[in-house]
Amino acid sequence: MAQVPHRDAQWVRAAYENFVGSAGSQEPDGIDPVVAASWRRSLRNGVDPDSPSAVAVAASDDLEDYRSHHPLAVAMPLVRDMVGGATGDDLVVAVSDDAGRLLWVEGRGPVRAAVDHVGFVEGAVWREESVGTNAPGTALATRRPVQVLGAEHFARPVQRLSCTAAPVHDPAGGIVGAVDLTGGSVAGSHVALALVRATVAMVERELAARAAAWPRDATVATALGPTAGPGRGPDLRLLGPPALRGRRISLRHAEILLLLAEHPRGLGAEELAVLLHPGDLSLVAVRAEISRLRRVADGALDGPLLAGSRPYRLARPLLSDVDAVRERLGRGDVRGALAAYPEPLLRRSVAPGVERLREELEAEVRAAVHVCDDAVAVERWTARAEGADDHAAWTRLARLAQPGGPQATRAAAHLAVLERRLT
Repeated sequence: MAQVPHRDAQWVRAAYENFVGSAGSQEPDGIDPVVAASWRRSLRNGVDPDSPSAVAVAASDDLEDYRSHHPLAVAMPLVRDMVGGATGDDLVVAVSDDAGRLLWVEGRGPVRAAVDHVGFVEGAVWREESVGTNAPGTALATRRPVQVLGAEHFARPVQRLSCTAAPVHDPAGGIVGAVDLTGGSVAGSHVALALVRATVAMVERELAARAAAWPRDATVATALGPTAGPGRGPDLRLLGPPALRGRRISLRHAEILLLLAEHPRGLGAEELAVLLHPGDLSLVAVRAEISRLRRVADGALDGPLLAGSRPYRLARPLLSDVDAVRERLGRGDVRGALAAYPEPLLRRSVAPGVERLREELEAEVRAAVHVCDDAVAVERWTARAEGADDHAAWTRLARLAQPGGPQATRAAAHLAVLERRLT
């Protein structure tokens, strides 16, 4: 039976201090696994638990223009109807975009003053990469509803608060933002979780209804259609030496294209800086890289690839080899997905935003292997560096292999080695 995670405040705080004080060498055993994984990411990203990286705040005019055109703007009356009456002086409701920028933060009283004090304000970017474990940032990172209670926050200045958040999906399944409730202990309650989930479900239904009522213009869809024509592979290679339409490109340019492809609504210069190298990449440097990328991309493709600067975004969909892996996974073709996945996503990149996407893609492939009935596919995964110590995959191979055969023998031997390491 799975161990129930500890959420007692005193116990969690002790586990947190042990983990942070040991620079991660003391595993946070017994902590909610989602929170523990987020602590590890926060530590790897270099978040200072006492002084997290200052969140970037958009200029008021830019923010007003951006959020007025954001798809969640039409759902804000519904959000206010669902949770506005529950906020009072004890809760604030926040809605972010898919990059973690807070578009609306509404509430009043002592809790509003408390969140303002820690920079949880409209226009601020609350991603894990910059401020560590927090409900909206971790919900976007994990793509699932999340509760973060008190000391479960990675940054100590935020540990007086609790929060509950869930990502919002558009009709196509992409994430467009998150809805969050933040406040005292009530913000981490089962009632708060139920309220956030119900609100998100209503918002997603509203977005789907509007999409059905206002179908996308066919001429626009044709103009922006897939860039890869018949008989030609993906335009962007990210699972090997990065290339755009067969031409080698720099790692930095590949990182930018990947991040923009994953955020079709666009990213501001400050958001790109946080995702590429928080605290060490100036906005001037980001803009210079974008300018160079425009010249490279326009030379490789027919017509401009990048559109706009507030925010930066792709002018057309960009098909990558990552899409090919996910397409095969979607069809249940795990063997084909592994063939299309020769190495980790931009394996040399240390950009926080890319590292998160790399972990997500590996997790998607790993999860598919764990339920796969194709012994050849499972064996190929265990032969890779990512699968060498994957206990669940070796267990799966042992179950699928012919009893007494070489696969079964090898799997049993490797499992024995892994289990000795764990004891």
